[in-house]
Amino acid sequence: MELRQLAYFVAVCEELSFSRAASRCFISQSAISHQIARLERDLGAQLFERTTRAVVPTDATLRLLPLAKQMLSLESAIRAAVRTTGPRVRLAANMSFAAPSLSAIAAARAAHPDAEIEYVIKPFRQRINAVADGDCDLALIRGSVEQPGLAVEQLWVEDLVIAISSSHPLAERGAVTLADLSPYPLLLPPEQEQVLLHTLIRTAFADLPTGPTFGPPIPPDHTATMELLNRPDAWTILYEGPTKGLLTLDLTDHRLRIPVSAVLREDGRQNAIIATLLDALHRD
Repeated sequence: MELRQLAYFVAVCEELSFSRAASRCFISQSAISHQIARLERDLGAQLFERTTRAVVPTDATLRLLPLAKQMLSLESAIRAAVRTTGPRVRLAANMSFAAPSLSAIAAARAAHPDAEIEYVIKPFRQRINAVADGDCDLALIRGSVEQPGLAVEQLWVEDLVIAISSSHPLAERGAVTLADLSPYPLLLPPEQEQVLLHTLIRTAFADLPTGPTFGPPIPPDHTATMELLNRPDAWTILYEGPTKGLLTLDLTDHRLRIPVSAVLREDGRQNAIIATLLDALHRD
């Protein structure tokens, strides 16, 4: 049993997806599957029930998870104990923020050569908690949050993208209205996982005579691209970025926009490294 296998194990537990865990750990899906299988052989226990639509933890997983986190925490403590003391900042985000985050980190390191800046991948709620608990100094989120002791600083506003497959009935239109989209199934992750997107959609359709037609939720281990290819009559909303394999439509009657913000402790701007990161992340 190796510490990296425990790290991969924790990632799969938290993401409930081998593909998302692989992206989070910056390795291939086949590599993370191989390492989890090795861990299962070493322990003599099945850790996940794998189906085509879900990754389900077993009872053995529930017993192992807190111990694995303790082991990884001890590893971090050991490394910290022998590391040369210097200013250290932890930035929590998800993979969709990788490009602007890494650019900002490069700028901050250029301004503060002795600084150690970590880029930590965490789900939305864990990002907020990590800043509140002091585990991270800064988090990037879409939307906002109100929590005592935390400050929110808007960095930029993102235009959301309407995406369809090339076989969709509206594929030749190029530009559409929300009313045009209303009869077609809208595919989104479950509302408990994407409260912000669901709220944005309800608000956008509020003044229309008909609301959106929701299709089945996108399963945690599926991608929007694959779901649209399987449902060519459906549409979805994506954050800005590459939409390989899909067509995008312009909205003529609405702009679906969402703020991107930094969450930090109320005195966070007093830290020169954090201030440099925030300045580098701002978009005019």
